[in-house]
Amino acid sequence: MFTIGDFARHGRVSVRMLRHYDATGLLRPAHVDPATGYRYYAAAQLARLNRVIALKELGLTLQQVQQILDEKVTTEELRAMLRLRRAELEGAMTAAAARLVQVEARLRSIESEGHMPTNDVVIRSIPAIRVAELTATAAGFEPEAISPVIGPLYDELFRRLDAAGIKPTGPGVASYEDAPEGGGRITVHAAIQVAAPLQDGAFRVLDLPPVERAATIVHRGSMDTVLPTAQALAVWIDENGYRSAGRPREVSLECPDDRDDWVTELQAPVINP
Repeated sequence: MFTIGDFARHGRVSVRMLRHYDATGLLRPAHVDPATGYRYYAAAQLARLNRVIALKELGLTLQQVQQILDEKVTTEELRAMLRLRRAELEGAMTAAAARLVQVEARLRSIESEGHMPTNDVVIRSIPAIRVAELTATAAGFEPEAISPVIGPLYDELFRRLDAAGIKPTGPGVASYEDAPEGGGRITVHAAIQVAAPLQDGAFRVLDLPPVERAATIVHRGSMDTVLPTAQALAVWIDENGYRSAGRPREVSLECPDDRDDWVTELQAPVINP
């Protein structure tokens, strides 16, 4: 037998919590000294304590925990529940990390207001290129809407090109436009330069037309942090009397395994108003 303090230490919980579980009937002591009222617990009760804590971590109320334990949930059932909860928590952590990246990007844009590096913008013509592409729909232009779409889209495009025996001959070219169905949704174009006949099948091979005049700027780093660079380009276009004249492109110049080392050129077709 263990005193309530020793049992709390072995179970990695507080004495106050054990007293609460006793009061609610969730985990009674194995023995209570009738003279002193001291509570004593058996080592075998650690198994029930572990289940109580695990079920609480799933977000269940103590009443729900009591009901599940009274129904004698099996170890396998509990393990499945915990795996599901772990997946939910991992997803929440990933989403929170992505939101933090976007907050940082917005903060950098705010801090750069009035002194964005617009001198890095270059006006040049872009030749026509042949690409293979797949398209999909995203909920909007927000990074959290685009990222889950464009990554798998490129993975699938590479898989289909490999199955067709076609090798890329140049960089990837991503672009976005309003989706036909409206509602704020956008069509994501994931393309890569190829040397192949025009076709519509497992993927589409098409010629992207030349751009007579494009404002371009190079972004270094993950595309999750592209916001300050993209807004610097927008500021330059506006301040220099140009007007957007077509679908902007994101051309992947370097894509090593470390996304922080990516190099991407943003190309925005423009005309003089």
